Amino acid sequence: MLIREAKREDSSTILRFVKELAAYEKAEHEVLATKEMIESSIFSEHSTTKAIICESEGNPIGFAVYFFNYSTWLGKHGLYLEDLYVSPSERGSGAGKALLKHLAGIAVANDCGRFEWSVLDWNKPAIDFYESLGAKPKSEWLGYQLTGESLAALAAS
Repeated sequence: MLIREAKREDSSTILRFVKELAAYEKAEHEVLATKEMIESSIFSEHSTTKAIICESEGNPIGFAVYFFNYSTWLGKHGLYLEDLYVSPSERGSGAGKALLKHLAGIAVANDCGRFEWSVLDWNKPAIDFYESLGAKPKSEWLGYQLTGESLAALAAS
């Protein structure tokens, strides 16, 4: 198993994994990303987003997309995992753990105070997996977001 930094040429593979993840989460209709959008948003000169690919025998079997955030309380950057996905046929192979271990290494190498991500509350297999690695759910904090019309309305107000 090999974990490597994604390259622009991986944009189609990343999009395929994004669509497979969305289908698993019953939200395939919400994917608006295109190959060109991934190329410009992850691989442009000024992108703050990064991706890694997990390969087995030269074939991509999973990926992760991440970026660095910041904690004012810690006075340090953190690593935020936006998406992690392993092909269904490869689950249980150690690919998910290898991706998370690689990301944890990046976080430690960059002196990050946190490595965090979100998981859907119904995704028990993922929750059990994360907890088996020592991850703990956040308490007290709720995630919020603005999108679409609400985002535009606030910006214009």
